[in-house]
Parts: sequence; C-alpha cells; structure tokens
Amino acid sequence: MSHSARILIVEDEEAIREGLTDVLVFHKYETDSASTGPEGLQKALTGKFDLILLDIMLPGMDGYEICNRIRAEDRHQPIIMLTAKTSDEEIVQGLKLGADDYVAKPFSIQQLVLRIEAVLRRSRTGLEKARTITLDGIEIDTENLKGQGQDGETDFTRREIELLCYLAQHPDRPVPREELLLKVWGYARNLDIETRTVDIHIAKLRRKIEKDPKEPRNLITVRGAGYRLMAGG
Repeated sequence: MSHSARILIVEDEEAIREGLTDVLVFHKYETDSASTGPEGLQKALTGKFDLILLDIMLPGMDGYEICNRIRAEDRHQPIIMLTAKTSDEEIVQGLKLGADDYVAKPFSIQQLVLRIEAVLRRSRTGLEKARTITLDGIEIDTENLKGQGQDGETDFTRREIELLCYLAQHPDRPVPREELLLKVWGYARNLDIETRTVDIHIAKLRRKIEKDPKEPRNLITVRGAGYRLMAGG
C-alpha cells in the first residue's frame, strides 16, 4: 500500500509525540503534530489528514471534546484515540463519539503501526453497501449515515454503517468477531491484538437501532458464533 498518507498527532507528552513522529516518518508517512487540545482541534478542522492520532488527556481541551467537534464537521475522518484510561466507560466514551478505534498506553509501536495501516486501508477501500438497510422499527440511509424511526432521526458514524453493511451482506449466518476485525476494521488475520472495539460498537449500535437494547431483535448475539443482523423489508 502507499505510504503517502498524512497523519496528525495530537499528544501533549513531548517524548511520545516526538517518538510517534519519528516512527511514522520512518514508515514514510507525512506528519503534523499538536501539543494542546485547541491547537489539535484547529489543525484537525483546517488541515486535510488521512488519520488523526488523538490523545484523551490534553491541556485546554480533552480528546473527547476534540473528537466530538471533528465529528460535527466530518463523520468520515478516521480517528484512533490514544489513552492511558482503559476502563470500559472511558473507552466507550471515545468510541461513542465516533473514534474508529483506541490504543491503550503503553502500546507496542509495531502494533500501533499495524492498526494505523488497517484503518487507512479500510478508509481507502471502503465496503460495498446497500443504499438502505431496513430493520424492525428503523430504516437506515447508509450514504447519509442517518436512520429514521418512530422516535425520529438517528445519526451513525461511518464505522457503524460499515459494520451494519457487512452484517447485512451475510444474513444467513452469524459473523464472528475475528471476521469483523478483518473485514470491517482491516486488521490482518494473524494480528494478535487486544481490543474491545467490536463489542463496544455492537453495544453502541443496539442503543441506536433497538427498542430495547437489552432484548435486541435486530442485532443479535449467537453465543459462541458471533453477531447476526436480522434485516428485512
């Protein structure tokens, strides 16, 4: 794959910021960086980046707010959040705001680079998708990332739509978590990573497409086999 992608690093710790810059330049990426929240937001909104590496704990404005502001302007911008916080609640917050994935500190440089390559590869190739997905109680416009149901309009992130579209392409079987990481997130089959991103995205989607997320009718778990989307219409 081409390594001409531009990556913005928003990280306040100088040693980490400079280390990431050196590693990414070595891998032939173009980089820019910011050390504060406001500077990072300004660069993210005015520059054109293929990926943003976004720390959560930043002076002036945290990564959650930056992610939220970016998503208000561009729901397609790939974002990986860097965090020393690893509780479900904190990870969910970043992914709920639209981050594609998270990497917990301390992280392996090799694994971070592999994740960057995966996100970039998936954002470039995309997935084939139907124009609409009809579920029980909601119809989803995949092009505009919006759903319409009895309770009104719901916004989706690009990654959520890609996940729904892939599941909708395989209605006859449950799709394993590992297959979703491979096909939706673009991770290599033999990449040994620890990530809860699939589970958290499934939970996010259920809050948006289910009348009762605790008793899902659209997006169900098949124990020991994976997830299945009960699309129809």
